[in-house]
Amino acid sequence: MQPQHQFNESDVEVQDRQTVFQGFFKMIRLRLRHKLFAGGWSEPMDRELFEREPCVGVLIFDPKHRLIALTEQFRVGVMGQGQNPWQFEVVAGISEPGETLPEVARREVMEEAGLETDELIAMCDYWVSPGGSNERMHLFCALVDLTDAGGVFGVAHESEDIRLHVFPEQQVYEWLDQGLLNNAATTISLMWLQINRQRFL
Repeated sequence: MQPQHQFNESDVEVQDRQTVFQGFFKMIRLRLRHKLFAGGWSEPMDRELFEREPCVGVLIFDPKHRLIALTEQFRVGVMGQGQNPWQFEVVAGISEPGETLPEVARREVMEEAGLETDELIAMCDYWVSPGGSNERMHLFCALVDLTDAGGVFGVAHESEDIRLHVFPEQQVYEWLDQGLLNNAATTISLMWLQINRQRFL
């Protein structure tokens, strides 16, 4: 049984839509109103929306050797926040036109980790920040032999400079518990693996 909502998208009236920025990312401004729980309609409101194509995150796991691979790269959003802007993360990327989500996952694992993966397991998907973005993250777990993995990867024309690290599984869980791996895709992926890892052993 699914949770039931009182309203759906037909209960929103978009009165205007304008692109206010188009660069590496896209921002639009909407004027809209929507139905209210108490009855009637809201007053018209302006909302900025960060638009992005569907995204994929991939946790690379070696169940035989109990290893996890994480990427390290510079993240501008962490600057000035009192933490290191070089972050440890799962492999991630944005889908391109015509790609299926598993195709995106395999492409990103090759681009960011130099690895091929045939065994790909869908974990979950979630809205990254639905109050201001339509970005949806789709998470996968790739089962890969990591005994010889590691190195520097990335796509040069996208200014990517990515180092792949391979860590003992338990060490990664300890860092997660200490709050040291605190971006959403990595946190959710590792929590999923902790719950489901027995399936792969």
